[in-house]
Amino acid sequence: MSAKDVIAQRVSRELKDGDRVNLGIGLPTLVAQYLPRDVHVFFHSENGIMGMSPLPGEGFEDINLTDAGGRPVGALPGACAFDSAFSFGMIRGGHLDVTVLGGLEVDELGRLANWMVPGLMVPGMGGAMDLVTGARRVVVAMTHRSKAGSKIVRRCTLPITSIRRVDLIVTELAVIRPSAEGLVLEEVMDGISVQDVIDATDATLVVAPTLKA
Repeated sequence: MSAKDVIAQRVSRELKDGDRVNLGIGLPTLVAQYLPRDVHVFFHSENGIMGMSPLPGEGFEDINLTDAGGRPVGALPGACAFDSAFSFGMIRGGHLDVTVLGGLEVDELGRLANWMVPGLMVPGMGGAMDLVTGARRVVVAMTHRSKAGSKIVRRCTLPITSIRRVDLIVTELAVIRPSAEGLVLEEVMDGISVQDVIDATDATLVVAPTLKA
């Protein structure tokens, strides 16, 4: 199983029956594939759909039915479509239970940077700023390190998405909960030691007394 699949599978365990969930572009879209069969949630996309599902199979693509990244998706019975103004009203009004977003950096204050890299051409922030501010719970799903080094840092060097503290960070190495006391290491993945996580992280970690695998 790839690192991204490990992350997506672990994030899927954070979703509860009946949750309204936004999945960000990229890695977060994999979460839908690992949702337990007995858990039923409503996946939202900021481009205007509630009740999104993975594509049923090849040949079912519809150019009018895509996720926020433009990838073809399916729709569950009872799904509804709406315009962008209504969609962002749902986000800003606090009507989403969870958003799962990718990340470029998260720092010791729990601030997320995920919308741009200075000097590189990007399409825009999309719904990132609204989602981090408006969703009731923000889960960051990202690899622990990039080619440049640790993505969990002392202070973000990239432009931050919001000053709000995110609720959970899930990587292929660990589950970390940002708090007022700092970044709390709550879980390590199978085969990974606490020291492995500390060595891979630029930020200071507080090891939870209830640490588990």
